[in-house]
Amino acid sequence: MAKDNKNWRAKLHEIIYEADTPAGKLFDLIILIVILASIVLVMLESVDSIGTKYFDFLNISEWIITILFTIEYLARIVSVKKPSKYIFSFYGIIDLLSTIPKYLSLIFLGTHSLVALRALRLMRVFRILKLTRFIGESTSFVRALKKSRAKIVVFLSFVLILCIILGTVMYLIESDKDSGFTSIPRSVYWAIVTLTTVGYGDIAPITPLGQFIASLIMILGYGIIAVPTGIVSSEMTKVERDKIPNNTTSCTNCTEEYHRDDAEFCHKCGHKLNDE
Repeated sequence: MAKDNKNWRAKLHEIIYEADTPAGKLFDLIILIVILASIVLVMLESVDSIGTKYFDFLNISEWIITILFTIEYLARIVSVKKPSKYIFSFYGIIDLLSTIPKYLSLIFLGTHSLVALRALRLMRVFRILKLTRFIGESTSFVRALKKSRAKIVVFLSFVLILCIILGTVMYLIESDKDSGFTSIPRSVYWAIVTLTTVGYGDIAPITPLGQFIASLIMILGYGIIAVPTGIVSSEMTKVERDKIPNNTTSCTNCTEEYHRDDAEFCHKCGHKLNDE
């Protein structure tokens, strides 16, 4: 009896957490469709004319989707040996936050604003990206980001310091000209907007020197935008060169994913994979 229960949990875990089997691929595909449908409902509900006219339909549809996500959430908890590993994981928290708003609406009034939390379901698409040919690509991108995070942090720190310096300079030049540079923080805000080539236009220099500096910042912005892309691209090239084949096998003990094809034990907790 205990063995049957163990095999049942292992089979459920294989379907929910892995995408290498036909059942796992079908499960991920269904969840992906439900996620996209729920996001469409959230957007339609935010339109007053549609939300009022089709309130009953939208409400019933949302309840059906919420119940499906609740069943999936409970199934994920049941299928792992240490439920707390999933419950307090990033995706576990996202799954919970994107499910509870509908239940809270039954208990508390005025919780309609929590409808925005349902949009968090869209983040679950990243979990589905492990499906078929996206497995290696998504893993390579994540590894490249991790390896380049130190360089990116240094680069962003440099940009922040540059914006503070440029903002301070513009404040000294434009503060007496009634051009909107009323304080250093506001001038730094202008420098960030200009350097990123956003250009809202709510603040603009009017002195020749200020306009000259603004022109240099705009040109500099185009070069700065390309730097993070180059850093990540360089790391992705290295990752692709040293790429190790992996699959979607998920550890039943700690839910860690992306193990090597020849792995017998989890690279995070050491638990035996495919333990039945």
